[in-house]
Amino acid sequence: MAFDFQVTVDSAEPHKLADWWAEALGWHVEPSDEAFIRRMVAEGQAREEDTTTYHGVLVWRTGAAIRHPDGGGSSPPRRILFQGVPEAKTVKNRVHLDVFVGKENLEKELDRLLANGATLKYRGQQGPYTWATVTDPEGNEFCLQ
Repeated sequence: MAFDFQVTVDSAEPHKLADWWAEALGWHVEPSDEAFIRRMVAEGQAREEDTTTYHGVLVWRTGAAIRHPDGGGSSPPRRILFQGVPEAKTVKNRVHLDVFVGKENLEKELDRLLANGATLKYRGQQGPYTWATVTDPEGNEFCLQ
């Protein structure tokens, strides 16, 4: 049996990082369901402290997600969850995303991401394959290929 999965990224500021990655990948931030959040608080299944306001919208404090633009048709959708954690990132990621932009777009996309807060770590090559390893604004590594 094969299973589906989502990728979860620990982060200091999940809503800001979700915005950054949505822009970086051309994906969409999942909209908040304010009525659901209010109902969970009213029923005692969540606390007011579990919520916050981000861009004027009531959201869960410790999580934000993005979806692929055509993810509405898949179940579950292609999704990345950004989960707030109390500790800062201290070591290199053991797992990372490879973002396929195409060899012809690599430099343009690298420049765009660097202008939006990414940091270039190094460039790599193996045979005909080249990539740039960069970090997002919170230091999470990923490769552009």
